[in-house]
Amino acid sequence: MHFKSPLFVGLALVGSSVSSLLPGSQYIFSNPSPEATSGFRIPTVHESAIQARRILHLENIGTLSTVFPSDSSTSQDAVTLEQRPSGLGGVPIGLMDYYADCEPDSGNPTILALDIATSFKNVAAGSNITLSLRWHPQDGNWHSAASLPRFSLVGRLEDINDDDASKVALSACFVRNHPDAVAWLPGNRIHTSRWVRLVVEDIYWIGGFGDRAYIGWIPVEAYQNVTRQEIDDCRL
Repeated sequence: MHFKSPLFVGLALVGSSVSSLLPGSQYIFSNPSPEATSGFRIPTVHESAIQARRILHLENIGTLSTVFPSDSSTSQDAVTLEQRPSGLGGVPIGLMDYYADCEPDSGNPTILALDIATSFKNVAAGSNITLSLRWHPQDGNWHSAASLPRFSLVGRLEDINDDDASKVALSACFVRNHPDAVAWLPGNRIHTSRWVRLVVEDIYWIGGFGDRAYIGWIPVEAYQNVTRQEIDDCRL
């Protein structure tokens, strides 16, 4: 005959009590059928595009994801200075970086590219690139991070010439978002840098839990056609 210890029984009862208080299963990685949405109205693709543009405007730090080049394409400087191990070819890496919404009509984020940074070395070696963002509410309340919008902008980097940079006052815009970046502006004595825009070609969106948010791809046309008024009026 086996007896369960009081501790085991107590933990089982606590677990049972807690599980009874939890909500039903949530749709996280796919959109449910309309009859399974528990009364929530899932935002449309267009509304989700507006939210993405609003987040792009309000946030200013994201994760740049690239892949390492093959060993045969890796420069000797990278091996020597970084002590880069072999066998990294094709391995993805995501690194935090600054951006700013300095060309708001296009939805293409502005990035200060430092040639010494891994993300931009990988792009120069032929890597594709994505910028991933997530919404950080500023209301002071606790939020489940899994319930909040996040998305990835897939695209390519394009140099911004001096004339375009002057027209939109890129330096002032970027430094307004990142005061410390004044030390790395193009022409600085520390690192070679240049202005680039991430030309958005595809958008993957997770608006939150799938029973109340859209999850899936947003057509680039829908993303680009969002108006400034829609961005300003959006409340996340």
